[in-house]
Amino acid sequence: MIKNDRWIKEQAAQGMIEPFQPSLVRRTEGDIAVLSYGLSSYGYDIRLSPKDFRIFRHVPGTVIDPKRFNPENLEPAKLHKDEQGEFFILPGHSYGLGVALEKLEIPDSATVLCIGKSTYARAGIIANLTPAEAGWRGHLTLEFSNSSPADARIYANEGCVQLIFFEGERCEISYETRKGKYQDQEEQVTIARI
Repeated sequence: MIKNDRWIKEQAAQGMIEPFQPSLVRRTEGDIAVLSYGLSSYGYDIRLSPKDFRIFRHVPGTVIDPKRFNPENLEPAKLHKDEQGEFFILPGHSYGLGVALEKLEIPDSATVLCIGKSTYARAGIIANLTPAEAGWRGHLTLEFSNSSPADARIYANEGCVQLIFFEGERCEISYETRKGKYQDQEEQVTIARI
């Protein structure tokens, strides 16, 4: 069953989301519009951390191989700042990896689907994310694809992905129990592992 704001708030009080924003934020204290983040009716919009964002680049003579990922294929992106906020530039027709500002600790009875926000989707920016499984904890690595030919801003400290929580009977083997390879990710981009 999909979980509502009441359940999310109760679980956040037990450490499921940290830091937790109990309402949807759309403007800063200085009255600047932001891409919304925080608790919604049936989800939670997480923010992109300003700490790490990397863009795929071509290294001559290499092929991107998920089994033997070459970290040199990822170039750190510069964090920019202006009156609209802090942001990274994702070049047209490129792909970047960021990390969630919020740390998650998913209960053994829940799984989380991660869905891109519509404001980014309408600008040609697609968030391609995998589920956060029962028992998983850490900072999600976030994947962004710029399908537009134009460079795009990806805003730090603002909403970028919505989490939708589903709960069922407690699973027999959680991500924690099977010692999943992406457990306890720090607030930095985690590259492909095997």
